[in-house]
Amino acid sequence: MKSRILSLAAGLLSMSALSADPMEPIDPAKYKAPVKVACVGDSITQGSGAGPGKSYPAQLQEMLGDQWKVGNFGVSGRTLLKKGDFPYWKEKKYQEAMQFLPDVVIIMLGTNDTKPQNFEHEKEFSDDYAELVNSFQGLASEPKIYVCRPCPVPEPGNFKINDKNLQVYIKKVNALAEEMNLGVIDMHKALVDKPKLLPDRVHPNAEGAGEMAKAAYKALTGKEAPKAVAK
Repeated sequence: MKSRILSLAAGLLSMSALSADPMEPIDPAKYKAPVKVACVGDSITQGSGAGPGKSYPAQLQEMLGDQWKVGNFGVSGRTLLKKGDFPYWKEKKYQEAMQFLPDVVIIMLGTNDTKPQNFEHEKEFSDDYAELVNSFQGLASEPKIYVCRPCPVPEPGNFKINDKNLQVYIKKVNALAEEMNLGVIDMHKALVDKPKLLPDRVHPNAEGAGEMAKAAYKALTGKEAPKAVAK
């Protein structure tokens, strides 16, 4: 408990305090089969707003090539919080992500947790997130885990989703990543100066999803991403 309190206190620092990513770049040549990447999340991961075949996991697959296998396990409207209105925990996609036995897991949840009815439970966010991470870490495939700072929500937000509450969760993600030695993918930074790529102020369009894919590509490989697939 003491370490959790100290870690959460550290998370109140700016995002720049967690600039270093503890994960080494992944070399697919060291794997006997394609490196399996499970993308866990909500509608943004699923691809709402980006169009068919243009979700960030789909574009990430094209960037990475056939030495990788990217699975999209996003479900629209879902929360990280167990007491949220639509918890990801209850979804079949969560079980499918586990059965995928991934080598890498990318988690991006928290956006729907900003809604007022969900934010009432924000104090439970870090514990629920740690439990989700632990559930994947316990798999036989022993995957590397990356957590994402969620996409920005340009003012005034939409669908009761708002940036003020999102900033609270980003600090918690920062602290959790430091405490559990997780990789970090900054989807917020990838789009914060590109509000036009979030036309409904929540969901990235195809080009925005491409920027997300670039951020994920660099985190996984340590290299600059090729040109985005979608425009």
